[in-house]
Amino acid sequence: MNPRITAAVAVRVLTQLRRDRRTMAMLLVLPCLLITLLWWMFEGAPATFDRLGPGLLAIFPFIVMFLVTSVTTLRERSSGTLERLLAMPMGKLDFLGGYALAFGLVATVQSVLAVTVSVGLLGLEVRGPIWLLTAVAVADALLGTALGLLVSAFAGTEFQAVQFMPAIVIPQILLCGLFVPRAALPDVLGAISDVLPLSYATDAMQHLTRSAAIGEVVRDLAVVLAVAVAGLALGAATLRRRTP
Repeated sequence: MNPRITAAVAVRVLTQLRRDRRTMAMLLVLPCLLITLLWWMFEGAPATFDRLGPGLLAIFPFIVMFLVTSVTTLRERSSGTLERLLAMPMGKLDFLGGYALAFGLVATVQSVLAVTVSVGLLGLEVRGPIWLLTAVAVADALLGTALGLLVSAFAGTEFQAVQFMPAIVIPQILLCGLFVPRAALPDVLGAISDVLPLSYATDAMQHLTRSAAIGEVVRDLAVVLAVAVAGLALGAATLRRRTP
């Protein structure tokens, strides 16, 4: 993996995103709008917003980055751009690393905006450090980016990439503890929840709203980041140059 080539790929992706204003609006504004909509729904029940808000603050960046990354990367392959890029002295890890770096920077801005709106404007109560809450949100977005890149290696069309969402994203949302506490899940579902990375992201978010202790949060954050790195490595190993 060459850092100079990886940085060049990242700059290219960021330049494309800057020109695509609709995608940038979706990446940066949509999570803030969804959090605001949730707050509005429970305007008369702030305790409900405080209970659901942290989990959704973990989920929204994850979903948005998963969708945008998987479709954008697949478009590169189906248009032949990926094949031309890989014909140059560039490895698959350089390509995916550049994408991860570019979308990681966007994810950082996205997460800072979402946390600022949630805590600063909507009054989400947080007892732990705000910077750690932001770090978990960034890790969630990176996780969505990594899984999106991984899915793009297996999908043949952009439509197929979106079809992976019910298989990969929705089960994690249902079992992450947002609707039913993970401790109250049936044993089998609890065991499945234990191996899904979004469960640890949601746990970290919810813990920060209840306690100022950061030991468990750091552990959960490490799990999310480890899965994101593993997803990138697996994506590099399975990435195809072109659609059959």
